[in-house]
Amino acid sequence: MSMRPTLFFFLCWFACTAMAQQVSVPKPRSGSIIGTVTDVQDEVVPGATVVLGSGGSSGQQKATTNQSGFFSFSAVQPGVSYHVTIHANGFVDWTSPAIQITPGQYRDLGSLRLTISVAATTVVAALPPEQIATEQVRVAEKQRALGFIPAFYAVYDPHPAPLTPKLKFTLAYRTVIDPVTLLGTAFIAGIDQASDTPAYVQGVKGYGQRFGANYANDLTDVFIGGAILPTILHQDPRYYYQGTGSNRSRMWHAIRNPFVCKGDNGQWQPNYSSLGGYLASGAIANTYYPTSNRGPGLVFRTAGVDMGADIANAIIQEFIVHRGKK
Repeated sequence: MSMRPTLFFFLCWFACTAMAQQVSVPKPRSGSIIGTVTDVQDEVVPGATVVLGSGGSSGQQKATTNQSGFFSFSAVQPGVSYHVTIHANGFVDWTSPAIQITPGQYRDLGSLRLTISVAATTVVAALPPEQIATEQVRVAEKQRALGFIPAFYAVYDPHPAPLTPKLKFTLAYRTVIDPVTLLGTAFIAGIDQASDTPAYVQGVKGYGQRFGANYANDLTDVFIGGAILPTILHQDPRYYYQGTGSNRSRMWHAIRNPFVCKGDNGQWQPNYSSLGGYLASGAIANTYYPTSNRGPGLVFRTAGVDMGADIANAIIQEFIVHRGKK
């Protein structure tokens, strides 16, 4: 009699264990991985082949980016270490670090940038220099610092094709007519209006005079220092992004930009074009500034403002605009 309770509980435990073994454990919910493939100029790359692989028994998934550079993978198993590999003609293959998702997660990898392959660069180099330079300027005209400030004069190729005189004037013209240039001029004119400088009248007329003076300063500086003198002296008005080395060396590279430039022959030389543009712009300002503001002080003050703006722009190019595109 005393054995019956023990036998009863043993039989119950055995039955429960058998039933538990027959009940399948639900699998964790699968997730998704998405992303967008772009080049270093943030232009989308359609038709790229994207492979999601784990290196294990889970196999691979393949996708092709659409016209927006977008791709997606579904039925991605959680807890598995995956790698995303991207192949596109003319670009270096790109492979992600290990990626794991949680059950049901919708993982967005964001913008995945590809760099141009050496083979593609070699093919382009076979084209006429004028054609290469034209294409480089076309790309440069889409560049924006911080997403909105014109960065048409920044160049990220250490050995770009030399600019033709026409292209130098094209960049200058594109800069001075850009809406952001006009908005910046309007903003500075408002500051001058508030501080009552230069000595124009107040009111709408005075604001218009200050806007015109500031815009004329930009116009003469950009065209003389960025197009006319570079054409005459065979110098390149663009800023050459360094991107490597210590922060100190990169800062010095940006600060010296108004004083050192590359010639059309690709050699570094004194930047007579920019320095001449600064001084010429200040000298011309003496023809339209109020009499009380004219003189040598206006020349050097205008030159100093233009030089400081170019240095600030170079620092932005070196440390902010291109930091994720090395």
